[in-house]
Amino acid sequence: MDLKGMDLAEAYYRQYGEPMLREQFPELADKVAAGLIGSGSECLGFDDELSQDHDFEPGFCIFVGGEDEVDSRTSFALERAYAKLPDEFMGLRRARVSPVGGSRHGVIRLEDFFMSKLGSRTGVLEMRDWLRIPEYSIREVTNGKIFYDGKGTITKVREELDNMPEDVRLKKIAGHLLIMGQAGQYNFVRCCRRNDEGAAQLAVFEFVQSAMHVIYSLNGELMPYYKWAFRGMRGLKVLSGTEEALITLLTTPNGGSMKDRKAEIIENVCGQIIGELQVQGMTGASCGDLEQHAYSVNDHIRDNELRNMNILAAV
Repeated sequence: MDLKGMDLAEAYYRQYGEPMLREQFPELADKVAAGLIGSGSECLGFDDELSQDHDFEPGFCIFVGGEDEVDSRTSFALERAYAKLPDEFMGLRRARVSPVGGSRHGVIRLEDFFMSKLGSRTGVLEMRDWLRIPEYSIREVTNGKIFYDGKGTITKVREELDNMPEDVRLKKIAGHLLIMGQAGQYNFVRCCRRNDEGAAQLAVFEFVQSAMHVIYSLNGELMPYYKWAFRGMRGLKVLSGTEEALITLLTTPNGGSMKDRKAEIIENVCGQIIGELQVQGMTGASCGDLEQHAYSVNDHIRDNELRNMNILAAV
């Protein structure tokens, strides 16, 4: 079946969820939001036939405000109404929803959702929060689609989170550039010379992971959960062509002549990233040493406190 989970969710909402909310809960028109966001490949638009072997069903999320807006009694009535929606839609069956709601579909307190992903009940992040929260967790708030937002609260939070503070972006890039330089340009070759296969592969892993973080950041995008990182790269505007090189680094041996080839690949990737740093005006260095570029990017941070933190503070 060539059907995307997001399309399924929205169609189910339009046919059954929207009328249910309108007819049975008109008093909640400005107190609820509905959509499909969070974890799951369907929220990124990456779902395929293999994705349909679990959690692939007609369903959506109904986000409700705090007790002061939607009390427990009303929330429970909303949960019961959602549970009574048709079990089958477009040839797919919906799993039963427990009386207290589900984690991915059903009625969810908005403050609980924000807390689970961000550690903030309001969804508002301070500068230091951006440094400690994994990017994929923030992306699980900004991904997917909101079909209806009566009060506009979740839409506002998503828009703010979708724009990482520039100083934070620079700090993340600086830290990952330093890791790339240490792991790829320096330690990989040394580990290979020692015939330490395990350490060499760890160096490759560190280099590739940090390179991907840098590439996403240079595109102004939050990097998704690791298993979707390569898939997400294909849609990026700049440096998406490095995907094949990074995969080659991860999937080939480190011994023999391949170690020299991999060292060339690493330098090539570094060169492409340096070129983009220069295009975006993030570095004043004019060499191929990523460590120097890392400190140059860090020097571009305007916030004194953030700039003076350890260069790895955001990674």
